[in-house]
Amino acid sequence: MRQIPDELAERIESGAATLCHVWVLKRTDGDVAGFTDHDRDLEVAGVLCRASSGWSGGAAETGVGFAPGAAVVAGVLDDEAITEDDLGSGLFDHAEIELWRVDWRRPDLKVRMWVARLARIRREGQGFIAELEGPLAALDRVVGRTYGRDCDAQLGDARCTVDLAAFPGASCDKRWATCQATFGNGVNFQGFPDIPGDDFLTAVPAQGERNDGGSRR
Repeated sequence: MRQIPDELAERIESGAATLCHVWVLKRTDGDVAGFTDHDRDLEVAGVLCRASSGWSGGAAETGVGFAPGAAVVAGVLDDEAITEDDLGSGLFDHAEIELWRVDWRRPDLKVRMWVARLARIRREGQGFIAELEGPLAALDRVVGRTYGRDCDAQLGDARCTVDLAAFPGASCDKRWATCQATFGNGVNFQGFPDIPGDDFLTAVPAQGERNDGGSRR
């Protein structure tokens, strides 16, 4: 449950003009940086939050119940905090970002609005757009493999092992028949072609067919 200091709650309810936003970004390597949309630098909880960063809030979707929730923040590439090289090298991948509502006259009066992980970040002009995911986003992710008839490997990857140089311009539709006939790679097929599907419910023995319980291929 969010705890809001009584004095800050009164100022929020009155619509006081002394409130601003602060973002605290914690990278996975332990580096911490702060940003604010106030016109002066602020120190919040021991973190210097820079006013010239160009950070601003974007669209936000608040999760209800077990929904993951999402938000977007935008900013300008800043040589002292976030550089293009840092973004390209993945230093900000999976970084944690906290959004605080702060009274800039008394930065000790603050409330954390949300905390999220950096899911995706992309360049846009001279700045960036960061897409964030809430703590419950992990519940939306598929963990492990999904059992299906089609292959879930990518053509030529470590699990597929097909030499792409030997099949220039080739594509794969993920089916067993294609894997075997086109690439001769059935031994590395990463699907389950014999798994029962909807058609299995209506399948009946056929006269003259082999009915020994083996593979139907």
